Amino acid sequence: MKAIPQLVALLALAATPTAAQPQQGPSRVGAPGAWERVVYGIEFRDESGEPIGHPFLGGFNLPRPQLADADGDGDLDLFLQERSDRVMFFRNVSTGGAPEYEWVTDSYEDLPIGEWFRFVDVDLDGDLDLLAEEPYSYIRYYRNDGGSGPAAYVLATDTLRDVAGEAIFSDRQNIPNAADIDCDGFLDLLIGRLTGTITRYEAETVDGDGVPRFRHITDSFEDIEIIGAFQGSLHGANTMALEDVDQDGDHDLFWGDFFEPGLLLIENTGTCATPVLRGTPRPFPLGDPVATSGYNAPALGDIDRDGDMDLTMGVLGGAFDPKTSAVDNLYQFEQGPDGGFRAVTSRLIRTVDAGSESYPALTDLDGDGDLDLLISNKIDTENNRTGHLYVFENTGSATAPAFTARGAVPGLPDQYHYAPAFGDLDGDGDDDVLMGSYSDHMAYYRNDGHASGAGGILPRWTLVDSTAATLSRGRYTTPTLGDLDADGDLDLLVGESSGALNYYRNDGGPRAPAFELVSDEYQDIDLGRRSVPKLVDLDADGDLDLAVGYEIEGVRIFLNEGSPREPVFVETDPLPVSVPPFATPVFVDLDGDGDLDFLAGGTGGGLVFYRHTGGSR
Repeated sequence: MKAIPQLVALLALAATPTAAQPQQGPSRVGAPGAWERVVYGIEFRDESGEPIGHPFLGGFNLPRPQLADADGDGDLDLFLQERSDRVMFFRNVSTGGAPEYEWVTDSYEDLPIGEWFRFVDVDLDGDLDLLAEEPYSYIRYYRNDGGSGPAAYVLATDTLRDVAGEAIFSDRQNIPNAADIDCDGFLDLLIGRLTGTITRYEAETVDGDGVPRFRHITDSFEDIEIIGAFQGSLHGANTMALEDVDQDGDHDLFWGDFFEPGLLLIENTGTCATPVLRGTPRPFPLGDPVATSGYNAPALGDIDRDGDMDLTMGVLGGAFDPKTSAVDNLYQFEQGPDGGFRAVTSRLIRTVDAGSESYPALTDLDGDGDLDLLISNKIDTENNRTGHLYVFENTGSATAPAFTARGAVPGLPDQYHYAPAFGDLDGDGDDDVLMGSYSDHMAYYRNDGHASGAGGILPRWTLVDSTAATLSRGRYTTPTLGDLDADGDLDLLVGESSGALNYYRNDGGPRAPAFELVSDEYQDIDLGRRSVPKLVDLDADGDLDLAVGYEIEGVRIFLNEGSPREPVFVETDPLPVSVPPFATPVFVDLDGDGDLDFLAGGTGGGLVFYRHTGGSR
């Protein structure tokens, strides 16, 4: 990889009005840029006009929640794990009653937590410590030295061990839990197994570093064996929560399973000192059980401070068509005065979320001088036959955008992974569409204005050529348009499933494009899998550079060290921002300040946004 010292952190940026032409003149930015993560500050509303409170969180597909008072202010904050090795932290800023969560960070205290985490009072000192996965499938322990104030986590050991010194194994697909289940002053560690049984350990000694050592008690705790509802006899990945949900002084057990569409409650019918959890697991809430795609992850706590237990539940997606829970997957249940529970919401943290593997694009759909937003997804949550391309109208302005959902683009054929590239292909002054998708070809749609309804924003695109370009191999076409040979028309660069780039020269001219394949291994650039290129002038030197998202986290940057007529793309440092896997990058001047901001979709189905603030690093 070639490093370019004067452009180490990316870059002097210039705004481009479309994918076609790098803009010259006063909008160019002359200094290296800084990036500011933005979650709030740009208004989004759903189709009913309700605000989407946390727009740019990237979407959720498998949120694993926990509740803990992280800041010592007496209420329960929310922690979510969406991606491996990092915990999102939302501070509860409510002054009483229902919680109000405010995003603070995507990586709480930069704690590496593997595939799961659990807040547990391991040392029984009255505050919550942290257990997490130590790769692969062991148990890491962070001690909380914060006392009654804000939590302060210190790594106590990277692997919990038994009294013989052997590391305790916990399948990484399962989320264990721990509590003093028999009220004898020693912590019990419960580990769900893929067989549907529970292994129990109990703390017996403490080593010189204050880390408990555990004695193995049984591999069949209380003879519990969870048999999945799917096909009658299957077991699978599972999650557990332990809490006194009925306030009778002992721990009850909640269980979510890969092969169970609901959440199971095993009530403790014994006492604190003599627990009995041998009853039939019952679907929760009792009388009105929740049903999802399965593998439900519970967390309990008094979130509204009314003196009883409430329950937060993430849906990780199990055996019951996981795509159906790609948006509605973070439930809140409140306990009423009668002890019953009711579901308050299935989207506790409302963010822009199209389902999974989102692909954003911006263009002025209604000709009002500002940029509207389109977001596609992998597949519709209710229809296995197609994905959708959703429209968000900019109801603000070019300098102060605000977006309102207007529904899906009408008239498109059933297809997965819509990937639109915009540019004026017929020379009439508006943006036409070259549409990529899961298939191996791209379709050319002429822009004929907009349809009636939804405020007049939904576009009217006319199909000109269903196979305007076809890959020589591979699928998942992700096109980007730009004049790569400086002849005045838009050429085509396409990413695809293999990670290579395909270059098609436009031999038809600016009014009637004809894309001819030049190379299906363009400049030997290979991202490994699922390349998503964007052509844009990143260093404000008047030629097109290249940014590429791909399956792994990150966006790689290739600067044009050749010329506008004969580009030579040389890799420099990657974009210094955190993006999800399957990143779909867009560089656009969203706030109208003359430089390029950065927007990306990805695996979670939502958007992440970074504003370019200017200044040096």
